[in-house]
Amino acid sequence: MPETKQTPHPSRYTLNPKTDQPTKSMSVYATLKRIIDLLGDERRNLLIAFSAILVNATINMVAPMMIGYTIDHYVQTKQYHGILVFSGILLSMYLAALVANYLQTKLMGGIGQRTLYNLRNRVFTKLQELPVEFFNQNQAGDLISRINNDTDKLNQFFSHSLMQFVGSIFMMLGAGIFLLSINFHLGAAALAPALLVYIFTQFVSPWVKRRNAVNMKSTGVMSAEIQESLNNFRVIIAFNRRDYFRRRFDEVNEINYRSAIKAGLANNIFMPVYGLASNIGQFVVLAFGIYLISTGHFSIGLLISFLAYINNFYNPMRQLAALWANFQVALAGWDRISQILDMHNDMTVIASSTVAPSAPLLSFRDISFRYPNGKEVLHHINFDLERGKTYAFVGPTGGGKTTTASLIARLYDPTEGTVLLNGKDLRSISIEERTQKIGFILQEPFLFSGTLKENILYGNSDYAGYNDEETEKLIRETGLERLLEPFDNGLATQLSVNGESISLGQKQLIAFMRAILRKPDLLILDEATANIDTVTEQLLDSILEKLPATTTRVIIAHRLNTITNADEIFFISEGEVQRAGSLDDAIRLLLHGSRKLTS
Repeated sequence: MPETKQTPHPSRYTLNPKTDQPTKSMSVYATLKRIIDLLGDERRNLLIAFSAILVNATINMVAPMMIGYTIDHYVQTKQYHGILVFSGILLSMYLAALVANYLQTKLMGGIGQRTLYNLRNRVFTKLQELPVEFFNQNQAGDLISRINNDTDKLNQFFSHSLMQFVGSIFMMLGAGIFLLSINFHLGAAALAPALLVYIFTQFVSPWVKRRNAVNMKSTGVMSAEIQESLNNFRVIIAFNRRDYFRRRFDEVNEINYRSAIKAGLANNIFMPVYGLASNIGQFVVLAFGIYLISTGHFSIGLLISFLAYINNFYNPMRQLAALWANFQVALAGWDRISQILDMHNDMTVIASSTVAPSAPLLSFRDISFRYPNGKEVLHHINFDLERGKTYAFVGPTGGGKTTTASLIARLYDPTEGTVLLNGKDLRSISIEERTQKIGFILQEPFLFSGTLKENILYGNSDYAGYNDEETEKLIRETGLERLLEPFDNGLATQLSVNGESISLGQKQLIAFMRAILRKPDLLILDEATANIDTVTEQLLDSILEKLPATTTRVIIAHRLNTITNADEIFFISEGEVQRAGSLDDAIRLLLHGSRKLTS
């Protein structure tokens, strides 16, 4: 089989590069397009909400003109009937605006929550598609912050800011049109400060977005630090290093505080500038308008209408100051979310290769491997595993035993070379088939909150619908019933997150049952009996003997008594694999490796 090379970029799964600057983001237009695509099935509700905004904006545009007309034609001439009629019309219009405003608020609240729900599902689904390497390169706390905090920033924009943003734009456009149509020169003078504000906004917005991106990154780092410290709190207590915990938290909290201050200042920079432009616009209208009245080119009613339209233009613009800052926050949040959504799993299933006749169960062909940004761990390894045999991997700590097992289970792909299962490239085998054929019992197994039964049958499609009676019968037939004895409530035993309510030995028993029930062709035990007493270990050995004769076992162990019955022993050290021969030879190699480590 020809050698294959897979040399991906070493940091292709890194979300937070080691820099104080956020990663380069896409343009505002491209970002907006992708955010709008999130709305998907909400287009009908959005159309109704936009229609309500249009109704509300139209009413607010027509009302000042009607007020000015009423003043000039009825108030100054003291025609009270006309005043009452127009007052009634205005009241009806304002009530209609109230209903339209309530409708769009209700609709957008629902749209925001549904979008948040779907977005979080998309992010979590994407995380499930990514390989182990992704989670090794990124902190869990930062990922949690992206799912919870950053998605909520987008929800706030959809629920509260988007419609206000669109409504403010409509109001400003309508007010600007009315201002220019009533008196072009006065309108142009009144709108001139807005042009300066636009230039200022275009210049400052990228800086505001960067400040928010840095703040979100620091929030993710703080979340990761808290999560890591809480997970290891027992170690902190055992070594009485609460001071270390406090110091680390103080450091990340100080960084987050400073970045939050800078982001807050950036987000509030628009408000005073927009307010100044509004005040200048009103001053221009009053000064120029009074001059026009004195020359007979303007009426009092038109001046009042003009002032109302100025307010309808600049008040929404002041609202845009806050909304634009929220928009920049949403864009920064979307950049962080889209980093996850844009990730692609390089460990794809390739086209099926030709099966070699009479091939061993598993083969390593010229395998080399390096972790991202690290040195090469395995160097051109070759070996075969035959069906039905028991193999032992021994060697010093850090020699490459667990890495070799991880490549067998395809938790990683080799940098060079090919792993073959039943003569087929391991990369050409589907995930379902691979996990069914290869079982992996880790030294520190992970359990989910739920019942013992749910954890035992987790991911096993053959027994997914089994009830308690059927599961107990299955366990008896497999010879695992004695492994249930340490659990008082049997299959109904409730387990907390990661099995914190039970001992490490009991967790390994559950992981053992979970793997055995899958009836794999190849079973990897990575120090799987390290935390189990001798009696239980003998029981597990007897159960392993009941596995089908074709089942291949790979045992990674430091305790040599666990490999006395191995058919073949591989010594793995410094990235090299060699057959150890007898148990005595393995002991001699281990002692030689230990002397090299201590010299």
